[in-house]
This record gives sequence, structure tokens and C-alpha cells, in this order.
Amino acid sequence: MEFIDYYKTLGLDKNASQADIKKAYRKLARKLHPDLNPNDKDAQKKFQQLNEANEVLSDPEKRKKYDQYGKDWQHADAFEEARKQQQQRGGGGFGGFGGGRTYTSTEGFDESQFSDFFESMFGGGGFGRAGGSRRQTAQFKGQDFNATLRLNLTDVLKSQKQTINLGEKKIRLTIPAGVEDGQTIKIKGYGGEGMNGGPKGDLFITFEIFNNTRFKRLESDLYSNQEISLYTALLGGEITVETLTGKVKLNVKPETQNDTKVKLKGKGLPKYKKEGQHGDLYITYKIILPKNLSEKEKELFTELSKLR
Repeated sequence: MEFIDYYKTLGLDKNASQADIKKAYRKLARKLHPDLNPNDKDAQKKFQQLNEANEVLSDPEKRKKYDQYGKDWQHADAFEEARKQQQQRGGGGFGGFGGGRTYTSTEGFDESQFSDFFESMFGGGGFGRAGGSRRQTAQFKGQDFNATLRLNLTDVLKSQKQTINLGEKKIRLTIPAGVEDGQTIKIKGYGGEGMNGGPKGDLFITFEIFNNTRFKRLESDLYSNQEISLYTALLGGEITVETLTGKVKLNVKPETQNDTKVKLKGKGLPKYKKEGQHGDLYITYKIILPKNLSEKEKELFTELSKLR
């Protein structure tokens, strides 16, 4: 597997803070995003590598393993487990791997030493079975890939098909209606190649939903404010309000108070993977007081205040 220097990908050094990593990723993601470079295969490949780098370095635990093991960081747990087993069998380190070389700790290894070790351990024979000469080769799942897909809120009103470019290959998937901002879905087997015949990794797609509407979203429910006149609030009347699927008419009850909330059942967003089910739309009335009153209007309001 080709080694990718994640720090170099982000244009950072190993002393970079988490804030530096986040800032660098956002800057480069805007520059390299496939939507802005539709026919640039090099930019698409770099965008994929950028997502990989961010996925590892933004996670403190993964970053620690990467700093310690380099390109073999995904097998760090296997390395540590093998080291413990060797010590329990009475060995001070790893003898017999890599042409008799003995490793007693993880400190002081350079990248070539780790590569030699993992090649001999996982690719060139593996662990010796107790009391026998046969050897078994450990299989490891391939690297998981991460990608970000950006959609408008109006795009999630119904299920749709999207084609995602993964560098040299493309996949077509169905995005269920009602997917939420920040939600991640897994596509099995679309990650990196496994080691020694192990299964492929998976592809994790995280959705970024841009709200291109006037509504506020909370899961599958929508919220909005609707202005009504003082006279409509006092006397009642019919008004027209907008929904994501068109305009509807509402009857305002007489003596409606400011901030009164009404529910339009089923006028929210589709519920994720619940066919035919929708959230609700909540409308909050905001009473608008009249301005620039005429003298006659002032008289009438004065008379009205006396009656109260």
C-alpha cells in the first residue's frame, strides 16, 4: 500500500495542534472539493487523501498510533497483542521475525524497521504454531475510507441517487430521504484492500446538509415564524403560509396571542428510512403592530382603550 504522509497532505508538521488540523482541512477541502474540480482527477485523488488524513489526525487515538507506527498504524493493536503474547511465553521481545531480528520495544524504530517487521509478521509467514513447523498468515481488514457529501435541505425531500468519485473508481448509491446533517452511513467493502487476503475496508460517508430554506430543522420537524396583522390576531381571518411542498391556507382564530404556535401535521421532512412518514411543521405567529397611525386611527384606539 502506498504510504501517505498525512501531515504533508495537510501541509503541517507533527507538532500541529488539533485546531491547526481542523483549520488546514477546511481550507484544503474547499479548494479540492470535487464539485469545484469536476474533471480534475488529480484534485479528486488529493481530496480523497485529504479526507483520510483528517480522519486519522483529527482522532487523538488514531493520531497517536500513526505517529508511532507510520503506515502500519492500523495494525498497532495486533503488534501490541503479539508483543504481549511473546513476553508471556518468556521472550523479552520479538525474536524470529525479520531474519532473527529481535524487537524489545516500539521506541527507536524507524519506518523501514516497522515495514520489515510487519512484512515478516503478516506477509511472510506470520506466527509459528506451538510445537510445529507450520505457519499461519494473519489476515487484516483494509483501511476504511471517509468521504463528505454536501446536499441542500431541499435535496432530502425524497430519496435520490448520487454518484461518488473515489479517485479511480466511482460508486452509485441511493441516498434515503430525510438524511440528517452530520449523519454517517457505511458502505461495506468500498475501502482499501485487505492484507493477506483479508476483507476490504468500508467507506463511511458523512453528510453535510446546507439549509437553503427559511425553516429551522430539528430532526424531521420544521419550524418557522409567520407574521400576522394586529387586526387578524384580534378578529381572526384566513392567511396563506409557505411549506416545503407549497402554500397552504390557515384559519387564524379570533383573539390569537403573540407567539401562539400551531402544528401542520405531516408538513415536515420525511423520516429517515420510514417510508411514507413525515415530521410536522410548527408555525409561530408574530403579531405586527401598525405604524404611522392616522389621527382617526389614534382616536379609535383611544376609544377602544377606554372601553377596556
